[in-house]
Amino acid sequence: MTAEIMTAPQHAPALLTGEQAGLVEALGATLTAEQARWASGYFAGLALGLARGGGAAPLTPSAPAAPRPAARTLAILYGTETGNGAELAKSLAAAATAQGLAPVLSDMADYKPRRLKDEQDLLIVVATHGEGDPPQPAADFFDFVESRKAPPLPDLRYAVLALGDMSYEQFCGAGKRIDARLEALGAQRLRPRVDCDVDFDEPAAEWSVDILALLAAEQAEAVPAVPAAPAGAAPASAPDAGHDKRNPFPATVIEKIRLSGRGSSKETQHVELSLAGSGLSYQPGDALGFVARNDPAAVEALLTALDLSGSAPLTLKGKATTLEEALATSLEVTTATLRFLDHWGALTGTGDVFAAMDSGERAAFLHANHIVDIVRAFPLKGVDPQRFADGLRPLQPRLYSIASSLAACPDEAHITVAPVRYALHDQPRSGVASGQIADRVEIDSVVPVYIQANPHFRLPPEGRPIIMIGAGTGVAPYRAFLQEREARGGGRAWLFFGERHFRSDFLYQTEWQQWLADGTLTRMDVAFSRDGAQKLYVQHRLREQARDVHAWLEEGAHLYVCGDAARLAPDVHAALVALIAEQASVQIEDAEEYLRDLQRDGRYQRDIY
Repeated sequence: MTAEIMTAPQHAPALLTGEQAGLVEALGATLTAEQARWASGYFAGLALGLARGGGAAPLTPSAPAAPRPAARTLAILYGTETGNGAELAKSLAAAATAQGLAPVLSDMADYKPRRLKDEQDLLIVVATHGEGDPPQPAADFFDFVESRKAPPLPDLRYAVLALGDMSYEQFCGAGKRIDARLEALGAQRLRPRVDCDVDFDEPAAEWSVDILALLAAEQAEAVPAVPAAPAGAAPASAPDAGHDKRNPFPATVIEKIRLSGRGSSKETQHVELSLAGSGLSYQPGDALGFVARNDPAAVEALLTALDLSGSAPLTLKGKATTLEEALATSLEVTTATLRFLDHWGALTGTGDVFAAMDSGERAAFLHANHIVDIVRAFPLKGVDPQRFADGLRPLQPRLYSIASSLAACPDEAHITVAPVRYALHDQPRSGVASGQIADRVEIDSVVPVYIQANPHFRLPPEGRPIIMIGAGTGVAPYRAFLQEREARGGGRAWLFFGERHFRSDFLYQTEWQQWLADGTLTRMDVAFSRDGAQKLYVQHRLREQARDVHAWLEEGAHLYVCGDAARLAPDVHAALVALIAEQASVQIEDAEEYLRDLQRDGRYQRDIY
């Protein structure tokens, strides 16, 4: 319509004088489209004013009211190895959404770190793996942020929730690293970092409430803005309300078989559990969470050392119980932590002894002593039960790689368990969960379990070749992989498996041989470390097959490593780097980058513990 007025002045004389028409035509010839729209609004307002008996409004507009600040975008990033960080981040995102915020939730493994320069408010939930390392899926994110490539971030505000385990010297090391690095890049903290031990529920909830209250209050004063979701980001959603570690499913043990043969130095068990009626489902690569109980003998030994009755009343998280029940089902009674040292030192007046130790000495002391050993060494008879219990951590579930596929075993989950046994202070000790499964769980026993998803250890699309590397019980998820492929189809598969002895420790031997026979498994290389004069491990087999391993990788194979984080994982990684450098005729640095590229593409996945 504006264009018609400007290009059709012949109609103007009926309403305007000649001089007025000329002025309008001259003005129209100078206007942009935006200016013309403003002018039309101005004249419409002028007409309304004149009709009501008012005068002409001034052309110069009055100063507008101060604009409300634009709402800031909110990103939530998580880095996790076992899933706790993901669970907390999803709950945080759901709570933020409920408060009218618009969070964008991303796994660090999927997040493009160069987007950091475009973020405004950033909440990070990150776990620590081992001694101060980030979770394996978050390694690439940390590499970028801690490198010279990371951009200045003066416009970023952030807060960090760090998850860790006080039994490790570098407690919450990954969270501390990312917090310090973001500050160094110029970002501003919304709130101080919060470091959580394994009993993270309460401090994490307090941190979430505090930080969201701050952001929601600011949002109420701001103009709403909806951020664009980056690739790999997930919409905020409430966590699954089914069975989890707080509400485990009572699963019945339907089979228990000893896999290790006569003469073995191990006693590896295959355990099958019924999930019928649970509604639980899983994918190959996921883990089964086992809600363990402490060994009754360990509980009794601790009560004796404390000179306390198991029937002593106790309050735990607002619920009345007894000391014996709490020690049996709810509290960690074996592994001691720095927190327990401080607590027991304060109760007994021996805190100076522990304070005099340097960090290395404290770590060695904790490694060499369980809680009962510390109580015996620094006795305090008749300590108040409640005060003692307040220094203990909650007993945490244990995770086991699932060794089955629902496609092959509907309503079942299988696990492979090698009980941890050792002597300490001339007394036999065992792992909390593995000892329970080996010694006190039988067929028809009912045990509380749940599924812990492991999205960074997944089979590739059908047809892609896979190379599976594992030792001992680390072979468990590969049994699930091949059951799935046998049922649904798949490409070539190559297994590297290591254990101590061929005759007694070849776990699932007949199944691998059957899969070799029918083509589900294409190749298998084994290493039994104690059968020869020289110890032989899976990394040695990798080097022997370097040419073919590299060829498979060049043809698109996905690479998997499962097992011990202290020895297997670094030794296998070093072997892979060496064979790639050799076969591709490149430098070690280039071979490392080759593996990093595989990891970024989801083709190099590790489940290490």
